[in-house]
Amino acid sequence: MESKATPRTATGRRRPRLALTGSAGVGKTSLGLRLAAEFGVPFIPEGMRARIEAGLNLHILSRDQHRALLEELFEEMLTAAANAAETGGGFVADHCSIDCPAFWLYYGFGDDADATAEVFDRAASALELYDLVVVLPWDAIPLAADGVRSANRWHQLHYQSLLEGLLTRCAPDDRVALMPADVIDIDARAAWVRERLKTDSAD
Repeated sequence: MESKATPRTATGRRRPRLALTGSAGVGKTSLGLRLAAEFGVPFIPEGMRARIEAGLNLHILSRDQHRALLEELFEEMLTAAANAAETGGGFVADHCSIDCPAFWLYYGFGDDADATAEVFDRAASALELYDLVVVLPWDAIPLAADGVRSANRWHQLHYQSLLEGLLTRCAPDDRVALMPADVIDIDARAAWVRERLKTDSAD
């Protein structure tokens, strides 16, 4: 049950709890910052990118270290979303809970059946954190070689396909929206998301 203190918009609606997801370079951060400002809610950045920009070299991690990092990022994501919902009434997040099992499989950790089942169960349960998960389209905008993410569009398609497949399997139909590839301009993207949320931005 929501607290009476839950921050709301001027029309009395609860602020949205939105996740933007998709492969690297699809525009999640730019759109997320824009929507967070419109809705007056915190923006939750993606934790892996912050670590890489701070100097983390994934290629020197052992398999166990890489797995532990994915688990750490998952916990960090869930905690940030829960805290933002409680203190700000809503949020816009870069990535959603299903990104964790998608990365888990992408990096080859599915051999541990029990651990994989636990990751899937937690990720599916955590979908309740979001009013809507918006999947941004692969290859709709140029993929920049920024030194942080792979600029190989086929690697990104591999991840995108995994993610979309898992969302189709794990998430309720009314909680996932796949943005069309021809919605490219950021104003059009923001309007498209607002229409699917059927909510208003903050004053």
